[in-house]
Amino acid sequence: MKLLATVLKVWQSSSRKIRALLLMPAALAGILLLLDSVFPPPLPQAQDFARVVADRHGKPLRFFADSRGIWRYPVTQEKVSPRFIEALLTSEDRHFYQHPGVNPLALLRASAQYLRNGRIVSGGSTLTMQVARLLDPHRRTLPGKAKQILRALQLEWHFSKKEILNLYLNMAPYGGNIEGVEAASRLYLRKSAADLTHAEAALLAVLPQAPSRLRPDRHPQRAQKARDKVLDRLQAFGIWRAEDVDHAQLENVYAERLEFPQNAPHLARRLVDNISGREVIHTTIDGNIQRGLEDFLRDHMDNYPAKTSAAVVILENSDLSVRAYVGASHFGDTRRYGYVDMARAVRSPGSTLKPFLYGLAIDEDLIHSAALLSDTPRIYGEYRPENFHRGFSGPVTATAALQRSLNVPAVQLLEHYGPGRLAATLENAGLSLQLPSGGKPNLAMILGGVGARLDQLTGIYAALARGGQAATPRYLAEEPLQERYLMSPEAAWITFEMLASNRKGSRRWRNLVRQSKADIAWKTGTSYGYRDAWAIGVTPAYTVGIWMGRPDGTPLPGYYGSISATPLLRAVIAALPGNKKLHLKRPELITQEIICWPLGGQKALTPTSHCHQQHSAWLIQGRAPRTLSPKNEPLRAAQTFRFFANQQGLRVKPSCMDHSAVKQSLALWPKELEAWLPANQTRSQQIPPTAPGCHAPAANNGTPLKIVGTSDGNQYRPTGSMAPLPHLNLSAIGGQGKRYWFLNGEPQGETLGNENLVLIPQSGKQQITVLDTSGNVERIEIFVGDTH
Repeated sequence: MKLLATVLKVWQSSSRKIRALLLMPAALAGILLLLDSVFPPPLPQAQDFARVVADRHGKPLRFFADSRGIWRYPVTQEKVSPRFIEALLTSEDRHFYQHPGVNPLALLRASAQYLRNGRIVSGGSTLTMQVARLLDPHRRTLPGKAKQILRALQLEWHFSKKEILNLYLNMAPYGGNIEGVEAASRLYLRKSAADLTHAEAALLAVLPQAPSRLRPDRHPQRAQKARDKVLDRLQAFGIWRAEDVDHAQLENVYAERLEFPQNAPHLARRLVDNISGREVIHTTIDGNIQRGLEDFLRDHMDNYPAKTSAAVVILENSDLSVRAYVGASHFGDTRRYGYVDMARAVRSPGSTLKPFLYGLAIDEDLIHSAALLSDTPRIYGEYRPENFHRGFSGPVTATAALQRSLNVPAVQLLEHYGPGRLAATLENAGLSLQLPSGGKPNLAMILGGVGARLDQLTGIYAALARGGQAATPRYLAEEPLQERYLMSPEAAWITFEMLASNRKGSRRWRNLVRQSKADIAWKTGTSYGYRDAWAIGVTPAYTVGIWMGRPDGTPLPGYYGSISATPLLRAVIAALPGNKKLHLKRPELITQEIICWPLGGQKALTPTSHCHQQHSAWLIQGRAPRTLSPKNEPLRAAQTFRFFANQQGLRVKPSCMDHSAVKQSLALWPKELEAWLPANQTRSQQIPPTAPGCHAPAANNGTPLKIVGTSDGNQYRPTGSMAPLPHLNLSAIGGQGKRYWFLNGEPQGETLGNENLVLIPQSGKQQITVLDTSGNVERIEIFVGDTH
C-alpha cells in the first residue's frame, strides 16, 4: 500500500512531459501486444514438416517431403555435435543468449556499412532474425527489415532460446530442397550431424549464408574458402585450439550429393500412413542388413523371367524385431510390379503350414518324430491328394514325410488333428488364414488351399526357435512384444530338429550348415500351378521368410520353392551376422529312444517278434503313441493280431482247441502298405491259415489286388523315333468294390470289377498304383524308354 501511495504521489507531482515519458514503455508494450495479436508469427505446423523413417540406429531409410517438397530430417540441439553449435554461434551470432532477438550494435554496424558502401554488406541479423525470415520471408528492403525485427521480437516473446535454436537447426537452407543441418549432413557428408569433425562443422555452419553459391557438391573451392574463414574466426575468439583448426584446414572439401534413400520403401510408406504426429519414425530395421539385402535381391532377381518379383522378411528371434523388410525386389519397376508389397500380399502358402501340423500333432500324442505314416493312394470323397514330385513312397517316418514335404501323409495327419482346429490354432498364434470364398477349413488347406501373408508366416515360424511362442513382428522399438502360445517347447524343439536334420539339401546347403556350425531348420513350399515359391529358414538367432513369384498371379512354370527360393534363403542366412555356432538347447523332458514299426511303441516295451523295423525317435517324457489308424477303419490299421495255433501252426478257434494250442500274436502293418513290404511281412504270409474243420475268424478283408496287363519291372521301347508311346490296357483282379488308378501319383480314373483302363505312360520310370474301397493297394513300376 505504501508503494502504491508513493507511485500516486510521484505521478501527481510530475509534469506532463515526465508523465509522457513514463507512459511510453507501457504504450510501446501495448502496441507490441496489439501487433502480436493482429499479426501473429507464422509457425511451422506439424503436418507441414517433412517426415523420416529411420532404422534402429537413427539412419534414414526413406524421406518424405513436406507439402512444399522440402526434404528435412527433424533434429534437436542435443542430437547435433557441440562443434557445430560452437561454429554456428561464433560465425553467426556470438551474443545469441544475451540479446532479446535483435542486436542493436550489429544493426548499427550494418547501417553504417550500408551508408558507406551504398549497398548491403551485412544484414546485422541475429539467429532469431534469420529464423523469423525463414518463417515469414521478406524482401531485402527497410520495411522488410522492420518486419523481420518485429517477427524476431515475437519469437523471443513466445519461445525460449533453445526452441529458437532448434527451429534454425531444422529450417536453415542448404541448397536445393534441403533444409536443416541433419538432412544436409546425411546427404552431403553421409553421416549424422552428431558425428561432425571440426572441418565439417565449420562447413555446415557457413553454408546457409549462400546455400546455392557455396554448395559443396557443385562449388567445393568456394565452400572451402568460406569454411576456412569460419575456422580462423573460431581460433581468433579462442573457441577452438590452433592445433584443431590447423588440422581442419588441411581437409579438402569434397561432397557428393546423394540420392535420397529409398530403403524399406513399402514398410516406410505403410508406417507414415498409419502413424501421425511423429516427424521421425524409428523402426527396428537394421539399415546395413536392409541395404545389403535390397542390392543383393535386385541383382539376384535380374536373372529371373519377366514380371517376377521377390519379398524377404528377416526377424530377430529374441524379440521378434524386424531387421529387414523387402516388399519387392525392384521397387518402382512397373514391369515387375515393384510398387506391390508382396510381404503383406495374401498368397497360397503351399506346403509351408506342414511343420505346424506335425508339431501340434506331436503335442497331442498323435505321432512322434519317427511315427509310421503311409504315403499311399487315398480317397477322401472327391478329393484325391497328390504328391508334388509324383508317385507314392509307402511307409515313411514323420520326419521323412515332413522333410520331403509329402502331401498324402500330411493329409492323413490333418484328418486326425482336424482342419478347423488347425486353422483356429494358427489364427490364435498370429497367422490369419484366408479361406476360399464362403469356405471352411478342409483337408486341402495343408497343401496350400488357403491364403497367408509372408510377414505373419515368418512370425509364427520363429516359434520353432522360441520354445513354441509365436509373436507379431515388431516394426517399432516401442512396440510391446505380443507373444502367443503355439505349441509346447518340446514339440517346437522336435519340429525344429526334424527340419534341421534334413539331408536332402544341395551340396551348397550342406556346406552352409557345416561352415556355420549352427542349427538351421528350413522348409519350402510351392503353390498350385507354380504361382508362389516359398522358403523359410529358422536359426537360433533369426527367422528368414522368402516369397518368389509373379505378383499378378500368373504361373511361373518350372520355378518352385526348392530350386527358386532356397538358393536365395541360403545366401541370406549365410550373410547374417551372429549366426555361427548357435544351437537350440534340448528341453529336459525330451529323450531319444528306439521305436519299432509297425506298431510304433518303444523297442524296450515291444516283443522282439513285433519289431519289424527299428527307428530312432525323439520322445516327450518317453511317450510313444501307436501308429495312426485310418479314420473309422480299424481293420486297415497297424494292429496286434492275436490267435491260437495248434501243433501244426494252424489257427484254431477256442471251441475246437485242444491242450496243445498256444496263444500267439503278430504285428500287422497298415493294410495300404502291403504293396511296399517284404513278402514275409504281408498279412497273407504272416497270418497262418486255419485248421481244417476249425475255421478261425477272417484276418483281413477280401483277397489281395493284382494288376493285370503288365508286370513289375517291364520295359517298353517305341519301335521308331516317330512311334507313339505304348498304350497299356490294364485291369485288376481281387480286392473289393471300385478300383482307383494312379500313374505316378496322379489320378487316372476308376474301374469296377473286371473293367479295363487304358493308360498312356510317359518316358522314364513309371509307377502304376491301384487302390480299392477296402484299402487294398497294388503297385508296380515299369520303364518306358525311347530309341535315343
